[in-house]
Amino acid sequence: MTLKVGIFVFPEVEVLDFAGPYEVFTTASRVFGRRHSAAEKPFAVFTVGATGEPFKARAGLPVLPEYAFTTHPPIDLLIVPGGVVSAELAEPKVSRWIAQVATGTRITASVCTGAFLLAKAGLLDGHRATTHWEDLAELRTDFPAVRVINDQRWVDEGDIVTSGGISAGIDMSLHLVERLAGRELAVQTARQMEYRWSEPPTGEKP
Repeated sequence: MTLKVGIFVFPEVEVLDFAGPYEVFTTASRVFGRRHSAAEKPFAVFTVGATGEPFKARAGLPVLPEYAFTTHPPIDLLIVPGGVVSAELAEPKVSRWIAQVATGTRITASVCTGAFLLAKAGLLDGHRATTHWEDLAELRTDFPAVRVINDQRWVDEGDIVTSGGISAGIDMSLHLVERLAGRELAVQTARQMEYRWSEPPTGEKP
């Protein structure tokens, strides 16, 4: 079965926060297809914006989401990246959408300050979680019900997974490929990307 990976994108999103996971899951499907040409690909990846209208990511990169909140297909794995998230935190429809989509996902994951958006949606209460090292203290202060973890590239809580900043989203995504499609494919994907994948933290290996 092909798992649908929806990546939330928004104005001032950090580029590698969403592009890194996008690359991991699309590369995993491409690598898988070379070895299993008759089989369904493991992942179908798409981006979702609030309205579907174009905007600029952090540093000015133009982004055109493939879907809006009201038009996207079902999502099995939701990725919520970070960047400058203050406007999204102040927008109730963003929190409502994340919370609603998460009720139907197998996994909901964040990269960097995307953890603040998961916390705002109420998804991290009582969970261990991490974010960019610069923002750990603020996450603790703003969301005291979250058990904030230092010094890990990602934290896996089963149906909720969070990662540290920017490139850590690539490591987390490779971990999710391992969880969902097997370690062999994750290792092959990292090799195809010529990426030195950080080994899973203690207790995080599936």
